[in-house]
Amino acid sequence: MNADDWLRAFAAELYQRRVGGDAARHVVAEAATHLREGGGDPWLVFGSPQAYAAAIVESIGTTPGPRPGPVRLHARGITKRYGRQVVLRDATLTVRAGQIAAVVGANGCGKSTFLRICAGLVSPDAGEVTVSGRLGYCPQQGGTADFLLPDEHFVLVGAGQGVPRGPARQAGRAAARQLGWDAENAVLARHLSGGTRQKLNLTMSTLAQPDVLLLDEPYQGFDQGSYVNLWDQLTRLRDEGRAIVVVTHLLNQLDRVDLVLDLTPAHQGGRS
Repeated sequence: MNADDWLRAFAAELYQRRVGGDAARHVVAEAATHLREGGGDPWLVFGSPQAYAAAIVESIGTTPGPRPGPVRLHARGITKRYGRQVVLRDATLTVRAGQIAAVVGANGCGKSTFLRICAGLVSPDAGEVTVSGRLGYCPQQGGTADFLLPDEHFVLVGAGQGVPRGPARQAGRAAARQLGWDAENAVLARHLSGGTRQKLNLTMSTLAQPDVLLLDEPYQGFDQGSYVNLWDQLTRLRDEGRAIVVVTHLLNQLDRVDLVLDLTPAHQGGRS
């Protein structure tokens, strides 16, 4: 386990122990700075992530939060091959209502493939996925129709749920505002910036009030303000009882998740 792996595990342990977000970010940043400037093996400097997190909790306390609910997504023993290449090997993840899980790992380790398998878009060669409740999915790319307006996207999603056109447009616009985007402008999707198209993807994935929300690096093209808005929205959805799985390569938000699945080959085998 290198320093980055140790910090990821430490951040996740702090969040599982309900250390407040700002406090957890500060502690993780301090540990990262110490390791960067002083070097050394984090296991020798701080001990195990679990033990150091326990010491932090004893020192600064925790922030009460809602207890996780029933299991919403259970992926067990997921294995996927493309030709002779094994992309995923025995990946396992269990996410309950009221939890955010982060899927991390090096480029090409199968993060997007794992999420697509969980969404039912790709079949695994081994293993199974069980989803309890309604599912929403936001891809890393695509998902929008070039020659439709944002409102027309919202109406299409609403039609699939039996929601009339007017309420569907209003719900879509309200969800978009939570991401700092005014979706009322009459602009075809093909003319939207990459970041705004991703906000459209995100908005559509949440419109059906999913019990399980799967997000594949949903912040592509976001500025800092939109990125903060995204994580604030995910925290609200989690506190409302949603189960959320987000693919990310950014370390600085792992203190805001409850579970971490590292798909780097040396770590595959899963975590729940």
